[in-house]
Amino acid sequence: MHDFHTHFIPAEVLTWLKDNQQIVNAKWVKEAGNKEEFLVVNEKWGFELKKLFIDDQLFLAEQEKAGVVHSLVSPVPQLFMYDFPVEITTDIAIVYNHALARWSSQSEPERISALGTVPLNEPGKAAQILHQAMNLGLKGAIIGPGHAGHMLSDDFFTPLFEEANRLNAILFIHPLLCDDPRLKRRMMPNLIGVPWETTVCATDILLSGLIDQYPNVKILFAHGGGFLPYQIGRLNKGYEQWPLVSNKLKAPPSEYLSRFWYDTVLWNQDSLDFLVKTVGADRVVPGSDFPFDLCVWPPEGKYRKRVQLMLD
Repeated sequence: MHDFHTHFIPAEVLTWLKDNQQIVNAKWVKEAGNKEEFLVVNEKWGFELKKLFIDDQLFLAEQEKAGVVHSLVSPVPQLFMYDFPVEITTDIAIVYNHALARWSSQSEPERISALGTVPLNEPGKAAQILHQAMNLGLKGAIIGPGHAGHMLSDDFFTPLFEEANRLNAILFIHPLLCDDPRLKRRMMPNLIGVPWETTVCATDILLSGLIDQYPNVKILFAHGGGFLPYQIGRLNKGYEQWPLVSNKLKAPPSEYLSRFWYDTVLWNQDSLDFLVKTVGADRVVPGSDFPFDLCVWPPEGKYRKRVQLMLD
């Protein structure tokens, strides 16, 4: 099987973090004796720096043990660095992209493909970095669901989408933790905040008509598309009632669902079956979110009818 949703941190990126530790306020914190150190950047979303994140041979061994024959590897969202000046965001993107390109093209081309990261805080520069990354052999980029109040459908991001469309790039939209103050308890920023951020982004992209404007961009939504597939009937009803919903679309919202891609990171077979029934099995690709704590391991492998189309 393939795994379209995995994360890794090459040694070159760890070196960059240590060299720029004060600039990005990076900290390695020991929280419990039975866990590895937690990596925290700029006092935000920390995570356990498991050996699986940083040991390429261990990463590959675990994939092989699970029956995964090919992994699409992405940078970790905690290292997007969108909150820093574009020079910093660009610098780490270049280091990250070159490292993943070397690993995927020189070391393990049969077992690894990779996505890059781009400075989403400056879309013109993001377009340049995407171009460079794909020239290195990367398949596209993992990006957040927006930045600084800008939704991905805003004109602000036009340079990035124009370049992604020209390159037939994958744009893997991966949420960050939701900062709604109501969720600051019981791990809700992760449990429901993460899929909520995907839902907002995916709904905005769908209703904006962006996919008609840039039909060659392969948009992949993390975590099964959030809550969008489950609420598509409500969007269809809004399409019938309100011009503000329908005026950018050429068809009802439900007909656009099969033009995106979705991973299988849902942890529930009934939810996954509903997703497949709603969007089509050929638009669902196996994914795990490996090696984060909430990964689905091993990934669901039977949804792979058009896996190669995504990677070509």
